[in-house]
Formats: sequence, C-alpha cells, structure tokens
Amino acid sequence: MNVWAIDKDTSLKLLLLELVHRFGENALAINTQETHYQAIELCALDDPKLAAYIYTFAQAPSRYGIDLKYPIAHHNIIGEHENLPLENIIDIISTHLLS
Repeated sequence: MNVWAIDKDTSLKLLLLELVHRFGENALAINTQETHYQAIELCALDDPKLAAYIYTFAQAPSRYGIDLKYPIAHHNIIGEHENLPLENIIDIISTHLLS
C-alpha cells in the first residue's frame, strides 16, 4: 500500500506509516468506504466488525480521536478518546485490533 497515495489528512498518513513500520504492511485492513478526508477506519483482518475509527477533525493539531467498534454494536466506545497524541492512538489500536 502506498500510504502517500491515499487521499487523507497528513496526520492520518503518518499514523498509517507508523503502524506499517511497527506491525507490518498486512497487520490491519482499511475500510475503503470511509471517504471523509480527516477519518480512517481500520479493522482486524479476521473480523471486519472489530474496528477503530480514527479521526483528526475537531481535534487539536497533531492529535487524534478514536472510536472503538465491536461485533456487538452496543459495546462500541464512541467519543471517549479524543485529543490523544500519536503514541496513545497506536497503543489503543494495538490493544484493540492486534491483541
């Protein structure tokens, strides 16, 4: 995947590059139906209903928000994690999708 060819906010591209660097190119899948320039949805390879919606809109510069999605929708965590630095987002993604 050419991260720089994706039509997304630069902060999201930096996140994707760091995830590829740490976990490999095929560790996560990208939901290509998410079209917002400042948002991306990543999911587990074996279960697309286990996902993380990461966004930069309405966040401080170089900060991210993340909503966690589960196979059972009423377990979703929306709006709880906002204005987090890159390292915190990577930790959450790692725990949620790669554990």
